[in-house]
Amino acid sequence: MIDTVLVIDTATPAVTAGVVHRGGGDGLTVLGQRIVVDARAHAELLTPNVMTALGVAGLTMADLDAVVVGCGPGPFTGLRVGMVTAAAFGQALGVPVFGVCSLDAIGGQTTGEVLVVTDARRREVYWARYRDGVRFDGPAVNAASDVPVGAAVAVAGSPGHAALFDLPVIGPAQPSLKGLVAAVNDWSANPGPLVPLYLRRPDAKTLAERGL
Repeated sequence: MIDTVLVIDTATPAVTAGVVHRGGGDGLTVLGQRIVVDARAHAELLTPNVMTALGVAGLTMADLDAVVVGCGPGPFTGLRVGMVTAAAFGQALGVPVFGVCSLDAIGGQTTGEVLVVTDARRREVYWARYRDGVRFDGPAVNAASDVPVGAAVAVAGSPGHAALFDLPVIGPAQPSLKGLVAAVNDWSANPGPLVPLYLRRPDAKTLAERGL
């Protein structure tokens, strides 16, 4: 039985770590968390955030039954910090690691038809569309003007980017701990390899890719 879950997300500027307890039914309780918004410090802050969250929860690594990690979409560097850290914890503890779409942790908490957007930099946004909490379009990356709004009645996600759309802005603004845990479809399944949702190639290129 998976009761106590370490939750990590670095797909947005928020360096998110926490511990969530899965109760009966849909009951989820946040036991401890540490979230710091710093787009340039994922590597430096993530592990200390994990340890702080465990301390607040009054738990140790040995108390964890599983790890949930947001797999993006997100920037290459920040995203891989979270996924590598989650994989390392899972391997060291011998517990399963479940990867989820970070946008699902936002859109899954909404009702009606909603557009979810986060910062993709380069004047673009990562986006997906949801109907009563279920993703039916995306994820993808586009300039805001090229995002297919469709019949969306509201937009959630990064406030600065949500404001680019002529729609009411609702929460959540970033992937939440409960949202990430709720995005796991099947806790009884053996999770497959973590697959990052980069959606575009990283800026850094190998010598071979640069023709050198």
